[in-house]
Amino acid sequence: MRVCIVYDCLFPYTVGGAERWYRNLAERIAAEHHEVTYLTLRQWKEGVAPSVRDVRVVTVGPRMSLYADGRRRIGPPLLFGLGVLWHLLRRGGQYDVVHTASFPYFSLLAARVARRAHGFRLFADWHEVWTREYWGDYLGGPGGWFGWRVQRACARVRHRAFAFSRLHAKRLTEEGHRGEVIVLEGEYAGGPGTDPGDAEPVIVFAGRHIPEKRVTSLVPALTRARERVPELRAEIYGDGPERAELLRQIGRAGLDGAVEAPGFVEADRIHDALSQALCLVLPSSREGYGLVVVEASALGTPSVLVRGPDNAATELVDEGENGFVAASADPDDLAAAIISVYEAGPVLRASTAEWFKRNEQRLSLESSLATVLRAYAEG
Repeated sequence: MRVCIVYDCLFPYTVGGAERWYRNLAERIAAEHHEVTYLTLRQWKEGVAPSVRDVRVVTVGPRMSLYADGRRRIGPPLLFGLGVLWHLLRRGGQYDVVHTASFPYFSLLAARVARRAHGFRLFADWHEVWTREYWGDYLGGPGGWFGWRVQRACARVRHRAFAFSRLHAKRLTEEGHRGEVIVLEGEYAGGPGTDPGDAEPVIVFAGRHIPEKRVTSLVPALTRARERVPELRAEIYGDGPERAELLRQIGRAGLDGAVEAPGFVEADRIHDALSQALCLVLPSSREGYGLVVVEASALGTPSVLVRGPDNAATELVDEGENGFVAASADPDDLAAAIISVYEAGPVLRASTAEWFKRNEQRLSLESSLATVLRAYAEG
Protein backbone atom coordinates (compact mmCIF):
# COMPACT_ATOMS: atom_id res chain seq x y z
CA MET A 1 0.00 0.00 0.00
CA ARG A 2 1.25 3.50 -0.85
CA VAL A 3 0.40 6.02 1.88
CA CYS A 4 0.84 9.79 1.96
CA ILE A 5 0.80 11.45 5.41
CA VAL A 6 0.04 15.19 5.32
CA TYR A 7 0.86 17.57 8.19
CA ASP A 8 2.66 20.89 8.17
CA CYS A 9 4.89 20.00 11.15
CA LEU A 10 7.38 17.19 11.72
CA PHE A 11 8.60 15.95 15.10
CA PRO A 12 11.12 16.77 16.58
CA TYR A 13 11.59 19.96 14.57
CA THR A 14 8.34 21.13 16.14
CA VAL A 15 7.05 19.51 19.31
CA GLY A 16 3.48 18.67 20.23
CA GLY A 17 0.97 15.86 20.49
CA ALA A 18 -0.03 15.95 16.82
CA GLU A 19 3.60 16.04 15.71
CA ARG A 20 4.34 12.92 17.72
CA TRP A 21 1.22 11.20 16.38
CA TYR A 22 2.10 11.71 12.71
CA ARG A 23 5.72 10.72 13.13
CA ASN A 24 4.69 7.54 14.97
CA LEU A 25 2.00 6.85 12.39
CA ALA A 26 4.43 7.22 9.48
CA GLU A 27 7.06 4.99 11.05
CA ARG A 28 4.52 2.35 12.09
CA ILE A 29 3.03 2.12 8.58
CA ALA A 30 6.51 1.88 7.08
CA ALA A 31 7.38 -0.90 9.54
CA GLU A 32 4.49 -2.88 8.02
CA HIS A 33 6.38 -2.70 4.68
CA HIS A 34 4.12 -0.07 3.14
CA GLU A 35 5.53 2.80 1.09
CA VAL A 36 5.16 6.04 3.07
CA THR A 37 5.59 9.69 2.04
CA TYR A 38 5.31 12.55 4.55
CA LEU A 39 4.31 15.96 3.16
CA THR A 40 5.22 18.91 5.38
CA LEU A 41 6.63 22.41 5.55
CA ARG A 42 10.37 22.73 6.01
CA GLN A 43 11.28 23.41 9.65
CA TRP A 44 15.00 22.87 9.32
CA LYS A 45 17.88 24.72 7.69
CA GLU A 46 18.37 24.37 3.97
CA GLY A 47 20.71 21.56 3.08
CA VAL A 48 19.65 19.47 6.08
CA ALA A 49 17.88 16.22 5.23
CA PRO A 50 15.43 15.13 7.96
CA SER A 51 15.65 11.48 8.85
CA VAL A 52 12.49 9.45 9.45
CA ARG A 53 13.03 5.71 9.39
CA ASP A 54 11.93 4.20 6.04
CA VAL A 55 9.81 7.29 5.26
CA ARG A 56 10.29 9.72 2.37
CA VAL A 57 9.91 13.31 3.63
CA VAL A 58 8.78 15.82 0.99
CA THR A 59 8.59 19.55 1.70
CA VAL A 60 5.87 21.47 -0.12
CA GLY A 61 6.61 24.89 1.37
CA PRO A 62 9.45 26.93 2.90
CA ARG A 63 10.46 27.41 6.49
CA MET A 64 8.02 29.80 8.14
CA SER A 65 7.00 30.91 11.61
CA LEU A 66 3.73 29.10 12.30
CA TYR A 67 2.69 31.11 15.37
CA ALA A 68 2.32 34.76 16.30
CA ASP A 69 1.49 35.62 19.93
CA GLY A 70 0.68 31.99 20.61
CA ARG A 71 -1.84 31.64 17.78
CA ARG A 72 -1.55 30.04 14.37
CA ARG A 73 -0.83 32.49 11.55
CA ILE A 74 -3.07 32.30 8.47
CA GLY A 75 -0.28 32.57 5.85
CA PRO A 76 1.51 29.26 6.44
CA PRO A 77 -1.67 27.11 6.27
CA LEU A 78 -2.67 28.76 3.00
CA LEU A 79 0.77 28.24 1.51
CA PHE A 80 0.89 24.67 2.78
CA GLY A 81 -2.53 23.95 1.28
CA LEU A 82 -1.35 25.24 -2.09
CA GLY A 83 1.80 23.12 -1.85
CA VAL A 84 -0.23 20.02 -1.00
CA LEU A 85 -2.60 20.71 -3.88
CA TRP A 86 0.25 21.10 -6.37
CA HIS A 87 1.96 17.93 -5.15
CA LEU A 88 -1.19 15.81 -5.15
CA LEU A 89 -2.36 17.05 -8.54
CA ARG A 90 0.99 15.97 -9.99
CA ARG A 91 1.74 12.92 -7.85
CA GLY A 92 -1.59 11.82 -6.37
CA GLY A 93 -1.77 8.81 -8.65
CA GLN A 94 1.21 7.39 -6.77
CA TYR A 95 -0.83 6.97 -3.58
CA ASP A 96 -3.53 4.55 -2.51
CA VAL A 97 -4.22 6.47 0.72
CA VAL A 98 -3.85 10.13 1.66
CA HIS A 99 -4.09 10.66 5.42
CA THR A 100 -4.11 14.30 6.51
CA ALA A 101 -4.64 16.33 9.63
CA SER A 102 -7.91 18.21 9.40
CA PHE A 103 -6.16 21.28 10.84
CA PRO A 104 -4.94 23.54 9.30
CA TYR A 105 -7.84 22.68 6.98
CA PHE A 106 -6.52 23.83 3.59
CA SER A 107 -4.56 20.59 3.15
CA LEU A 108 -7.81 18.61 3.53
CA LEU A 109 -9.55 20.83 0.98
CA ALA A 110 -6.58 20.40 -1.36
CA ALA A 111 -6.73 16.61 -1.00
CA ARG A 112 -10.44 16.70 -1.81
CA VAL A 113 -9.75 18.50 -5.09
CA ALA A 114 -6.88 16.20 -6.07
CA ARG A 115 -8.87 13.06 -5.26
CA ARG A 116 -11.19 13.83 -8.16
CA ALA A 117 -8.26 13.39 -10.52
CA HIS A 118 -6.61 10.38 -8.89
CA GLY A 119 -9.20 8.52 -6.78
CA PHE A 120 -7.05 7.82 -3.73
CA ARG A 121 -8.81 7.01 -0.43
CA LEU A 122 -8.94 10.00 1.90
CA PHE A 123 -8.61 9.88 5.70
CA ALA A 124 -8.46 12.81 8.12
CA ASP A 125 -7.74 13.21 11.83
CA TRP A 126 -9.77 15.60 13.96
CA HIS A 127 -7.83 16.38 17.11
CA GLU A 128 -10.29 19.20 17.76
CA VAL A 129 -13.53 20.65 16.43
CA TRP A 130 -14.05 24.21 17.61
CA THR A 131 -17.42 25.78 18.29
CA ARG A 132 -18.46 28.94 16.44
CA GLU A 133 -18.16 30.81 19.74
CA TYR A 134 -14.58 29.63 20.26
CA TRP A 135 -13.63 30.63 16.73
CA GLY A 136 -14.98 34.11 17.51
CA ASP A 137 -12.88 34.31 20.67
CA TYR A 138 -9.77 32.96 18.91
CA LEU A 139 -9.77 35.14 15.78
CA GLY A 140 -12.50 37.66 16.47
CA GLY A 141 -15.14 39.13 14.17
CA PRO A 142 -14.95 38.20 10.47
CA GLY A 143 -11.84 36.05 11.02
CA GLY A 144 -13.68 33.83 13.50
CA TRP A 145 -16.66 33.47 11.17
CA PHE A 146 -14.35 32.55 8.27
CA GLY A 147 -12.45 29.97 10.34
CA TRP A 148 -15.67 28.33 11.47
CA ARG A 149 -17.01 28.18 7.90
CA VAL A 150 -13.80 26.58 6.62
CA GLN A 151 -13.91 24.01 9.43
CA ARG A 152 -17.55 23.21 8.60
CA ALA A 153 -16.70 22.83 4.90
CA CYS A 154 -13.94 20.38 5.82
CA ALA A 155 -16.26 18.40 8.11
CA ARG A 156 -18.57 17.86 5.12
CA VAL A 157 -15.83 16.64 2.78
CA ARG A 158 -16.37 12.95 2.04
CA HIS A 159 -13.63 11.11 3.95
CA ARG A 160 -13.01 8.51 6.66
CA ALA A 161 -12.69 10.44 9.91
CA PHE A 162 -10.74 9.77 13.10
CA ALA A 163 -11.16 11.73 16.34
CA PHE A 164 -9.18 11.46 19.56
CA SER A 165 -11.98 12.08 22.04
CA ARG A 166 -15.69 11.49 22.36
CA LEU A 167 -16.21 15.24 22.68
CA HIS A 168 -14.76 16.04 19.27
CA ALA A 169 -16.25 12.99 17.56
CA LYS A 170 -19.68 14.26 18.60
CA ARG A 171 -18.92 17.78 17.46
CA LEU A 172 -17.70 16.57 14.06
CA THR A 173 -21.01 14.82 13.47
CA GLU A 174 -22.86 17.94 14.55
CA GLU A 175 -20.84 19.98 12.05
CA GLY A 176 -22.17 17.82 9.23
CA HIS A 177 -19.81 14.86 8.78
CA ARG A 178 -21.99 12.11 7.36
CA GLY A 179 -19.90 9.00 7.88
CA GLU A 180 -18.69 7.10 10.90
CA VAL A 181 -16.23 8.89 13.17
CA ILE A 182 -13.72 6.39 14.57
CA VAL A 183 -12.49 7.38 18.03
CA LEU A 184 -8.78 6.70 18.59
CA GLU A 185 -8.30 6.77 22.34
CA GLY A 186 -4.63 5.79 22.43
CA GLU A 187 -1.55 7.94 21.87
CA TYR A 188 0.64 6.63 24.71
CA ALA A 189 3.92 5.19 23.41
CA GLY A 190 5.81 4.91 26.69
CA GLY A 191 6.72 1.87 28.70
CA PRO A 192 4.52 -0.14 31.04
CA GLY A 193 3.15 1.43 34.18
CA THR A 194 5.41 1.63 37.22
CA ASP A 195 4.73 1.26 40.91
CA PRO A 196 4.61 4.81 42.28
CA GLY A 197 7.23 5.99 44.73
CA ASP A 198 6.87 8.62 47.40
CA ALA A 199 5.83 12.04 46.12
CA GLU A 200 7.67 15.28 46.69
CA PRO A 201 5.45 18.29 47.56
CA VAL A 202 5.84 19.60 43.99
CA ILE A 203 3.24 20.33 41.34
CA VAL A 204 4.38 20.03 37.71
CA PHE A 205 3.18 21.72 34.51
CA ALA A 206 4.56 20.83 31.07
CA GLY A 207 3.31 22.50 27.90
CA ARG A 208 3.32 25.56 25.69
CA HIS A 209 2.88 28.88 27.45
CA ILE A 210 -0.03 30.04 25.33
CA PRO A 211 -3.31 31.62 26.48
CA GLU A 212 -5.45 28.48 26.36
CA LYS A 213 -2.98 26.54 28.55
CA ARG A 214 -3.56 29.16 31.30
CA VAL A 215 -0.07 28.72 32.73
CA THR A 216 -0.42 32.06 34.52
CA SER A 217 -3.13 30.58 36.74
CA LEU A 218 -0.52 28.38 38.45
CA VAL A 219 1.23 30.98 40.60
CA PRO A 220 -1.96 32.37 42.21
CA ALA A 221 -3.20 28.81 42.83
CA LEU A 222 0.14 27.77 44.33
CA THR A 223 0.16 30.83 46.58
CA ARG A 224 -3.30 29.93 47.84
CA ALA A 225 -2.44 26.23 48.31
CA ARG A 226 0.71 27.12 50.28
CA GLU A 227 -1.51 28.67 52.93
CA ARG A 228 -2.48 25.07 53.76
CA VAL A 229 0.71 23.29 52.63
CA PRO A 230 3.63 25.74 53.15
CA GLU A 231 6.24 23.35 51.74
CA LEU A 232 4.47 23.06 48.37
CA ARG A 233 6.58 24.00 45.32
CA ALA A 234 6.13 24.05 41.53
CA GLU A 235 8.13 23.14 38.45
CA ILE A 236 6.78 24.77 35.28
CA TYR A 237 8.24 23.52 31.99
CA GLY A 238 7.79 24.96 28.51
CA ASP A 239 7.93 28.32 26.78
CA GLY A 240 5.76 30.70 24.80
CA PRO A 241 4.26 34.19 24.80
CA GLU A 242 2.87 33.85 28.36
CA ARG A 243 6.29 33.05 29.85
CA ALA A 244 7.29 36.68 30.52
CA GLU A 245 4.13 37.26 32.55
CA LEU A 246 4.67 33.98 34.40
CA LEU A 247 8.17 35.06 35.43
CA ARG A 248 6.83 38.44 36.55
CA GLN A 249 4.20 36.67 38.67
CA ILE A 250 6.83 34.49 40.32
CA GLY A 251 8.88 37.57 41.23
CA ARG A 252 5.92 39.59 42.49
CA ALA A 253 4.74 36.70 44.68
CA GLY A 254 8.21 36.22 46.16
CA LEU A 255 8.28 32.60 45.04
CA ASP A 256 11.70 32.54 43.36
CA GLY A 257 12.85 29.79 45.72
CA ALA A 258 9.63 27.80 45.44
CA VAL A 259 9.02 27.82 41.67
CA GLU A 260 11.32 26.66 38.88
CA ALA A 261 10.51 27.74 35.31
CA PRO A 262 13.48 26.62 33.19
CA GLY A 263 11.75 26.77 29.80
CA PHE A 264 11.99 23.87 27.36
CA VAL A 265 13.97 20.91 28.71
CA GLU A 266 14.77 17.37 27.61
CA ALA A 267 11.96 14.82 27.83
CA ASP A 268 13.91 12.78 30.41
CA ARG A 269 13.87 15.69 32.84
CA ILE A 270 10.09 16.04 32.55
CA HIS A 271 9.70 12.28 33.02
CA ASP A 272 11.79 12.40 36.21
CA ALA A 273 9.88 15.44 37.50
CA LEU A 274 6.51 13.80 36.89
CA SER A 275 7.58 10.56 38.55
CA GLN A 276 8.29 12.39 41.82
CA ALA A 277 5.56 15.04 41.62
CA LEU A 278 2.61 15.35 43.93
CA CYS A 279 0.54 15.89 40.80
CA LEU A 280 0.48 17.17 37.26
CA VAL A 281 -1.51 20.41 37.01
CA LEU A 282 -2.90 21.17 33.55
CA PRO A 283 -5.28 24.14 33.86
CA SER A 284 -6.01 24.38 30.11
CA SER A 285 -9.28 25.75 28.86
CA ARG A 286 -8.83 23.72 25.65
CA GLU A 287 -7.23 20.31 25.06
CA GLY A 288 -7.86 18.00 22.12
CA TYR A 289 -6.51 14.97 23.96
CA GLY A 290 -4.12 15.50 26.89
CA LEU A 291 -1.37 12.90 26.41
CA VAL A 292 0.62 14.19 29.38
CA VAL A 293 -2.24 13.06 31.67
CA VAL A 294 -1.75 9.48 30.51
CA GLU A 295 2.04 9.81 30.82
CA ALA A 296 1.66 11.01 34.41
CA SER A 297 -0.80 8.21 35.24
CA ALA A 298 1.70 5.63 33.95
CA LEU A 299 4.05 6.86 36.69
CA GLY A 300 1.35 6.74 39.36
CA THR A 301 1.13 10.53 39.43
CA PRO A 302 -2.42 11.95 39.58
CA SER A 303 -3.53 14.97 37.56
CA VAL A 304 -5.47 18.14 38.28
CA LEU A 305 -7.44 19.49 35.32
CA VAL A 306 -10.07 22.20 34.90
CA ARG A 307 -13.60 21.52 33.74
CA GLY A 308 -14.59 23.30 30.52
CA PRO A 309 -16.63 22.78 27.36
CA ASP A 310 -13.51 22.58 25.16
CA ASN A 311 -11.35 20.43 27.42
CA ALA A 312 -11.35 16.84 26.13
CA ALA A 313 -8.53 15.92 28.51
CA THR A 314 -11.10 15.56 31.30
CA GLU A 315 -12.16 12.29 29.61
CA LEU A 316 -8.82 10.92 30.87
CA VAL A 317 -9.50 11.59 34.57
CA ASP A 318 -11.85 9.56 36.73
CA GLU A 319 -12.53 11.82 39.69
CA GLY A 320 -10.81 10.66 42.86
CA GLU A 321 -9.21 7.70 41.08
CA ASN A 322 -6.37 9.21 39.04
CA GLY A 323 -6.88 12.88 39.85
CA PHE A 324 -9.39 15.67 40.25
CA VAL A 325 -11.13 18.12 37.93
CA ALA A 326 -11.38 21.64 39.33
CA ALA A 327 -14.54 23.62 38.68
CA SER A 328 -12.53 26.53 37.25
CA ALA A 329 -9.02 27.97 36.98
CA ASP A 330 -9.84 30.41 39.78
CA PRO A 331 -7.08 30.25 42.44
CA ASP A 332 -9.47 28.92 45.10
CA ASP A 333 -10.83 26.12 42.90
CA LEU A 334 -7.44 25.08 41.54
CA ALA A 335 -5.81 25.20 44.98
CA ALA A 336 -8.65 23.12 46.46
CA ALA A 337 -8.07 20.37 43.87
CA ILE A 338 -4.31 20.37 44.55
CA ILE A 339 -4.94 20.11 48.29
CA SER A 340 -7.34 17.22 47.64
CA VAL A 341 -4.47 15.37 45.97
CA TYR A 342 -2.16 16.18 48.88
CA GLU A 343 -4.66 14.95 51.46
CA ALA A 344 -5.37 11.73 49.50
CA GLY A 345 -1.67 10.88 49.76
CA PRO A 346 -0.29 7.45 48.77
CA VAL A 347 -3.78 5.97 48.37
CA LEU A 348 -4.43 8.19 45.34
CA ARG A 349 -1.02 7.36 43.86
CA ALA A 350 -1.78 3.64 44.16
CA SER A 351 -5.22 4.02 42.58
CA THR A 352 -3.70 6.11 39.76
CA ALA A 353 -1.27 3.29 38.99
CA GLU A 354 -4.14 0.78 39.02
CA TRP A 355 -6.20 3.05 36.74
CA PHE A 356 -3.39 3.09 34.22
CA LYS A 357 -2.96 -0.69 34.30
CA ARG A 358 -6.66 -1.17 33.56
CA ASN A 359 -6.63 1.31 30.69
CA GLU A 360 -3.14 0.76 29.31
CA GLN A 361 -4.17 -1.20 26.22
CA ARG A 362 -7.06 1.12 25.36
CA LEU A 363 -4.85 4.20 25.64
CA SER A 364 -1.82 2.76 23.86
CA LEU A 365 -0.51 4.20 20.62
CA GLU A 366 -0.34 0.67 19.24
CA SER A 367 -4.09 0.17 19.62
CA SER A 368 -4.81 3.34 17.63
CA LEU A 369 -2.28 2.52 14.93
CA ALA A 370 -3.79 -0.94 14.51
CA THR A 371 -7.24 0.65 14.15
CA VAL A 372 -5.94 3.01 11.47
CA LEU A 373 -4.35 0.18 9.50
CA ARG A 374 -7.60 -1.81 9.62
CA ALA A 375 -9.47 1.24 8.33
CA TYR A 376 -6.98 1.57 5.45
CA ALA A 377 -7.57 -2.07 4.51
CA GLU A 378 -11.35 -1.61 4.61
CA GLY A 379 -11.11 1.31 2.17
